[in-house]
Amino acid sequence: MESDSETHSGGDTTPDDWMDLADDSPAASPAVSPANSPDASPANSPDASPAHSPAATQKPSEKEDFKLSLITWNVDGLDLEKHPERSIGLVKYLNLYNPDVVFLQELVPPYVQFLKEQLVNYLMIEGGRKGYFTGMLLKKSQVKLVESEIVAYPTTKMMRNLLVTQVIVNGQKLCLMTSHFESCKENTAERLNQLHVVKRRFKCAPDDVTVVFGGDTNLRDAEVPKVGLPATVCDVWEQLGKQEHCRYTWDTTINTNKKASFPVRFRFDRIYLRPAIKRGVPRLAPDHMALVGLEKLDCGRYTSDHWGIYCTFSAE
Repeated sequence: MESDSETHSGGDTTPDDWMDLADDSPAASPAVSPANSPDASPANSPDASPAHSPAATQKPSEKEDFKLSLITWNVDGLDLEKHPERSIGLVKYLNLYNPDVVFLQELVPPYVQFLKEQLVNYLMIEGGRKGYFTGMLLKKSQVKLVESEIVAYPTTKMMRNLLVTQVIVNGQKLCLMTSHFESCKENTAERLNQLHVVKRRFKCAPDDVTVVFGGDTNLRDAEVPKVGLPATVCDVWEQLGKQEHCRYTWDTTINTNKKASFPVRFRFDRIYLRPAIKRGVPRLAPDHMALVGLEKLDCGRYTSDHWGIYCTFSAE
């Protein structure tokens, strides 16, 4: 969500409110499951299910040891309308796609507590405690946490920061980063300051570490070249051929949660990858991307005003 507010709370919504809706409640379930829709589309459709993704259709013997699946999603925890139903919708999507790593933005404390209770197979790493903040979910069976840190953005006016974790996946070292860059068109300068921080983190990462950044960057396409990315870093959407069905992650022409008075489409949510560059270390590359959350929930709203991004990576 585009917001100028500096501090927000979850209002009167509590985890208990959300627990009142059972997991199989019709009000809480997506109107159409991505995997079970009678009109289910091929793997390159906007919301193709993991069952149809290249990573999932490979035989076990064909898979590389070094693989990673990821979702990044601004869940719009600041919007309290139909919050319980939308939060349960998020849990259903995460259970459906079963990613190794989840990057979340615009969390609020009750939302975090709810996710901890519902997703016990994940470790939650929080990028804050008050107001709204980012978080990571790490699948306990696949991802070993080494350490985490919160990197401050000194000049932010919107409580933004960079959440960084060092992890081990299948014996390989990864640095995972997520952030929610400064919102609104007029805050270009601060967004670029924040992109500079991320760029420095990419550049200083050890050669044997794979670095993945994902989040709600609020970046406009024309802003990125003003900072630039290291030559070793790729924009995953671009690397996969700039597929049109994955371009717009904030799209008021379809998503009606914000009831926008005019149509707006942006690629705010992005994933950047710097594979390990040390000789002998497996080199991770993206092999699939899809948008998630495109189905309207039975409550009449989408899970968020943003679409999530589901992405899989494997060793080249």
